[in-house]
Amino acid sequence: MSAATNPDPSPGSLAFIPLEANPELMTSLLHKLGLSKALQIHDVYSITEPELLAFVPRPALALLLVFPVSAVYESARLAEDAGVAEYAGKGDDEPVLWYKQTIRNACGLMGLLHAVSNGPARGFVEPNTPLERLISASVPLPPSERSALLERTPELAAAHHEAASQGNTAAPDAQDDVDLHYVCFVKSEKDGTLWELDGRRKGPIRRGVLDENEDVLSDKALLWGPLKFLERGGGDMRFSCVALAGALD
Repeated sequence: MSAATNPDPSPGSLAFIPLEANPELMTSLLHKLGLSKALQIHDVYSITEPELLAFVPRPALALLLVFPVSAVYESARLAEDAGVAEYAGKGDDEPVLWYKQTIRNACGLMGLLHAVSNGPARGFVEPNTPLERLISASVPLPPSERSALLERTPELAAAHHEAASQGNTAAPDAQDDVDLHYVCFVKSEKDGTLWELDGRRKGPIRRGVLDENEDVLSDKALLWGPLKFLERGGGDMRFSCVALAGALD
């Protein structure tokens, strides 16, 4: 893939250990950075079986999907992004806070940041914490400067390293090429828009408008979001989901 079409950070870029889709570790990471303990990450055992979806407290404030970056997916991404300008939004009037990924293997962290920087979850970020300072500093910056801010925030790197090193499976090396990727779906508090937030894309993507009583696990949100990815999966079973919602304790 040419440099013009490959959105991944270059091999010499800052690299993090890939983050396992482990709700306990993700929750610990977010709490350490400053998210209120009123929220936690939950496993989503199925997005097609209502009885399994019922295990997640509602409303769900964000949905993170882990998926394989296949040739079929890349073709669809290139087709959708063709002719789209690079996103340059910034400031308080920005419809959604989006981070471009410039750190290798940090897509899990990017997904978590997108989840807590947008929608109702942002109101659960505690004041005077690394997360609150990061979000406040990011709002007025264009995407390239936001990315640079993430790279030079030591609390972020330290908390991520601690979480990524404690997974249930052996952690890959930070320099490894990993073909699994995270994308985040959030619902805007402003107008109900379902946003797809992925630091590999050219910017945030509008997927539709949800009704007031619909969240990111509603039928429409699942149809516009993760189910589209599964349709392109071609039988690959390496898909999983976690959701940000109210704590059970």
